[in-house]
Amino acid sequence: MSLLIDIAISAWGLLKDSAIFILGGFLLAGVMKVFLPMDIVGRFLGGPGLRPVVRASVIGIPLPLCSCSVLPSAMALRKMGASRAATNAFLISTPESGVDSISISYALLDPIMAIFRPIAAFITALTAGVLENVFGVKENEAEKGADPLADDDDYCGCSSSCETPKPENKFIEGIRYAFFDLMDDLAFWMVIGLLLAGVILTVIPDNFFAGIAGEGYLAMPIMLFVGVPMYICATSSTPMAAALIMKGLSPGAALVFLLAGPATNIGGIMIIRDFMGKRSAVLYLVSIAVCSIVLGVSLDLLYSALDIDPMATIGSASDIFPDVAETFGAVMFTLLAGRALLKKGWGKVCNFTAGEGKIAKS
Repeated sequence: MSLLIDIAISAWGLLKDSAIFILGGFLLAGVMKVFLPMDIVGRFLGGPGLRPVVRASVIGIPLPLCSCSVLPSAMALRKMGASRAATNAFLISTPESGVDSISISYALLDPIMAIFRPIAAFITALTAGVLENVFGVKENEAEKGADPLADDDDYCGCSSSCETPKPENKFIEGIRYAFFDLMDDLAFWMVIGLLLAGVILTVIPDNFFAGIAGEGYLAMPIMLFVGVPMYICATSSTPMAAALIMKGLSPGAALVFLLAGPATNIGGIMIIRDFMGKRSAVLYLVSIAVCSIVLGVSLDLLYSALDIDPMATIGSASDIFPDVAETFGAVMFTLLAGRALLKKGWGKVCNFTAGEGKIAKS
């Protein structure tokens, strides 16, 4: 019982540090939902060359879509005319980043990680798109695949926002999406991420990873191996990464986990293979694996060059708020997440329909 209490206390501490940033990120996601014209995004992602890839990589960075809810969005964009290369880029940059995950990265990690993380997502997505243009199946060599999601109501993703709402008021619509629809879709995984981070902080000895992985280079392929098959969204992976760094894991190795985990999972990889083709799926995975390792090494070198101890800066951004504000934010998040969990039930954490060409947002 004492161990469970210690885990809960550690998780609550992380939540207090990050809750205000999480809620702020959700609010920004709601604003984007009502003002970003996703129905015309597909027009800018079609055609050959590098330009659609760059656009897809940039567009995906702020969108609050997790690794499986991005799939119906990407497939819809593909059907709207997005190129294979742009679709692959969108499939990577979107789940690896997002306004909500950027805000929680600033809170639980540090400004360097908060800035480097979306840049890494862009580089990885751009690499995947370029590789697809060079080595992938040409657009005129194969028809666009049939949507494997169209008849699957139970595939892991998000149900609350797959249908385009009829707006009564854009502000109210954005608030409803941010704190109800998006919370419904992510609450379970965010709670799991906080609890797992609490377990890491409580159970794993200090400097454990530094002792077994040296400067972190051995830990990077381990984090890649762990992250690729998992389903974990960018936001819920952040407290786990923060806890791992506190236990001695290098920021670069944590970045590998933050890039590989949200961008991949077994089910998603299989659907990408079916919809985009085996070659595109291989290029997708190779881009994530190679870029995450290279960028992880680059991040560690950056910390070393700046002579910054990551364990001294982790979570420092949360100090800007007084304790009463942090507690209020944590309580508000707990109430909203509790409502979402009660509504959906513990056993029904993922459910969506592809929604004929409509963009799923979660």
